[in-house]
Amino acid sequence: MKQQLNDILFAVSWREVANNYFSKSASWFYHKMDGIDGNGGKGGFNEEEASQLRGALYDLSDRIRRAADGIQAPASIAAAI
Repeated sequence: MKQQLNDILFAVSWREVANNYFSKSASWFYHKMDGIDGNGGKGGFNEEEASQLRGALYDLSDRIRRAADGIQAPASIAAAI
């Protein structure tokens, strides 16, 4: 999974993704990213978890876009007041 997410690996707070979208600990999430299950064996994201991660990233991208769309230049802010 880390390879697939390499482009954004350091741009996202995976701790927050784990907590907010999975209600799991960061260590659980990092183990999944590394392809390790809770017992130290092989076991990355299953199909359902991968779908959940996909949804989380879609939600984050929507939130980032809305935040970006809301940015106004200082002159625009003063004119709006």
